[in-house]
Amino acid sequence: MTAQFPVRNDVFARDIMTVAQLNQAVGQLLERNIPPLWVRGEISNFTQAASGHWYFTLKDSRAAVRTVMFRSRASAVGFVPRAGDQVEVRARVSLYEPRGDYQLQADAMRRAGLGNLYEAFLRLKEQLAAEGLFDPAAKRQPVALPRAIGVITSPHAAALRDVLSALARRAPQVPVILYPAPVQGADAAARLAVQLQVANARNEVDTLLLVRGGGSIEDLWSFNDEALARLVAASAIPVISGVGHETDFTIVDFVADVRAPTPTAAAELACAPRAELLGRVGQAAQRLARGQQRRLEQAAQRLDRAASQLISPTRRLAHQAERLNTLRHRLVAAWRGPQGRRAARAGLLAQRLAHCVPDTARAAERLHAIARRLAQAQARQLAASQARAAAAAAHLRALDPRHTLARGYAIVRDEQGRILRDAAVLAQGQSLDVTFSHGSAQVRVLDARGEGGGVNPAPDQG
Repeated sequence: MTAQFPVRNDVFARDIMTVAQLNQAVGQLLERNIPPLWVRGEISNFTQAASGHWYFTLKDSRAAVRTVMFRSRASAVGFVPRAGDQVEVRARVSLYEPRGDYQLQADAMRRAGLGNLYEAFLRLKEQLAAEGLFDPAAKRQPVALPRAIGVITSPHAAALRDVLSALARRAPQVPVILYPAPVQGADAAARLAVQLQVANARNEVDTLLLVRGGGSIEDLWSFNDEALARLVAASAIPVISGVGHETDFTIVDFVADVRAPTPTAAAELACAPRAELLGRVGQAAQRLARGQQRRLEQAAQRLDRAASQLISPTRRLAHQAERLNTLRHRLVAAWRGPQGRRAARAGLLAQRLAHCVPDTARAAERLHAIARRLAQAQARQLAASQARAAAAAAHLRALDPRHTLARGYAIVRDEQGRILRDAAVLAQGQSLDVTFSHGSAQVRVLDARGEGGGVNPAPDQG
């Protein structure tokens, strides 16, 4: 590729330029006229500085160019390149002015050839998502206590050893059935699909693990196969995918019922741990034992109550014989002693009658004593009542207003009948009613003086 850009003569129109000015002008010329672009080449002289920046040379069979990738961009790459790796970098052309070195400033990096694969991955992901194969509502939760677990992977894969180790440690009681298929290669996707169909046809497991270890996008490409993805989505048995590492994603991860970050994590999600199950069984056994003990105790109490109410025939016969003997004695006594009992009863009645005869002399004496006390009490009460009446009469006479009037006083009332006690409230011409000891009179005020001697004005007649 040959970059075409104009060279402006006005930049270099000066007679003399310093080296720094020249390098600055060339750097600006490169940055303005060459847009960011993708460059493919082989990594060599790779160095990762303590600051986190990457420095390396990108070369092919005929040329090489120095390249720098700063830490903020390098942290997003997802892998650390090594010498000899074929990569594609998106970079800007620049000039390192202190040395005058032409270089690339890389903003992104991917392994060579991954661009087309990644675009195909995104297209298929978008298509299947539009069809609803990723819908969370269609996902099923694997059973917590599976009768058996199926594993679809290569018999020689490290992922199988990880899964078997995790299951042996976590749930050694659960059988594991292997459905062998290659996990990498041209026919891997088709053979994985066949084993998935075989597992569904046999229906001998409750959960399927589709697992593989980590690798590049080319290594994991079998799990981006559309036919395999559709079979996983349509599987009657819940599928747990555990493909690659935690940062790896394939189409199978999106269509599976559960996605695990690693094969070991997939095994852990497939079943509950044996220790937890044993703990739950132990707790259930304890609850059952406590319930049985309570039932036994309640039954024992009911038995004791029933036994206390139950009388044996021998004891019942003995009780009846004793009662019969008592009745016999009472009958004999009833026949032999009626006269004696009648005599005793008659004597008792005579004694009671003697006690009931009244003592008239004593009663008469008592009656006379009560009559004397009654007469004395009446006399005392009468004298006290007369004394109180006399005192009340004297008090009443002292408070009688007629006695006050008889001494020369009079009662003055206004037109409304209110008693007047202060001359200050009178007014000239006011009509008053004056009550004397004997009779009353209507008078009119000619002159009214208060305590200060002032004359009260006549009331307003308007």
